[in-house]
Amino acid sequence: MLGGVPAVTDAAGKRGRGGQYAKAVTDSTVRRRPTIDDVAAEAGVSRGTVSRVLTGGHWVSPESLDAVNRAIKKVGYRINPHARNLATSKANSIAFLLTESHERLFEDPNFSILMRGAAQALEERDLPLVLLMAGSDAEQRRAADFILAGHVDGVLLVSSHTGRLDFMSELVAANIPAIACGVPIGFERKIGYVSAADADGARSAVEYLREQGRRRIATIAGPQDTSGGVARLAGYREELGEDFDESLVAIGDYSRASGATAMAELLERDPQIDAVFVANDLMAAGALDVIQAAGRSVPDEIAIVGFDDSPVAVTTTPQLTTMRQPFERISNEMVRLLMQVIEGQPAAALTVPTELVRRGSA
Repeated sequence: MLGGVPAVTDAAGKRGRGGQYAKAVTDSTVRRRPTIDDVAAEAGVSRGTVSRVLTGGHWVSPESLDAVNRAIKKVGYRINPHARNLATSKANSIAFLLTESHERLFEDPNFSILMRGAAQALEERDLPLVLLMAGSDAEQRRAADFILAGHVDGVLLVSSHTGRLDFMSELVAANIPAIACGVPIGFERKIGYVSAADADGARSAVEYLREQGRRRIATIAGPQDTSGGVARLAGYREELGEDFDESLVAIGDYSRASGATAMAELLERDPQIDAVFVANDLMAAGALDVIQAAGRSVPDEIAIVGFDDSPVAVTTTPQLTTMRQPFERISNEMVRLLMQVIEGQPAAALTVPTELVRRGSA
């Protein structure tokens, strides 16, 4: 011991003040420090799982926890104790997870209405809402990592396309509280949801058109990888019964452009169409554009009924007759059910009724 500093032998066998500290710094510059990725590879789990273990073990199975802890020891990863301490409490925030493109977020007013309603409902509980986009594979990975790292206490899942939900399996396996807007196809028994009565609403729309004497009623259905798209088409088909004609069905993606394209196809197939039920107001507005451009009168020659009662419905000429979804109630119920799941209660499912709003298009 020299002046309180341990003396060590260097590479030449000499002892010197502070030699041990100098050697440790030299080693660290030569050998790369193990990372979270190294731990994940050794444990055979995702990076998100390792992050959850390091930040307190939120939503990690006992098997994964054991594998990660063993990998940490084996690769020599040093855990940041401050990260552990920070994770012992709740994140005190909720994710609004939208599985749509950025363009759809700004085009479709329904998303902003739902997001605003959820934010207001959470404001009463003093909780902030975090928007996460998951329209692409890369966005899904980042969103999953963010959620699995414990940055939010629960998830409000909006616009759940079946082809964009593979990453949800990891969230479900981690028992992360989640509530979907609409039936989460493939996860109906694992994730709670709040849904409009889509099939009933479609039946009511078609029934209304038939009561007006319309006989060649076409439909522009929504994407068939969404519960709303499937259910509204099913309701249309059920109401028509034996009068159902496959040639009067076109599929859109809920965008205004797809509604226009689908309407042009339908008019080409059958110029005698005298009504069309459209699975959302944006596509109905696109259909209206095409009908009027073709010189056909709405509603005299062709009646149109949309779905949603979104702000778009009152911007067209004539304004759209449509099936109203109670978006404010849907967002409030989603938050209420999510809070129940976070508190440890079983996930619940709720279906809310729709309502016909009569305007000038039908």
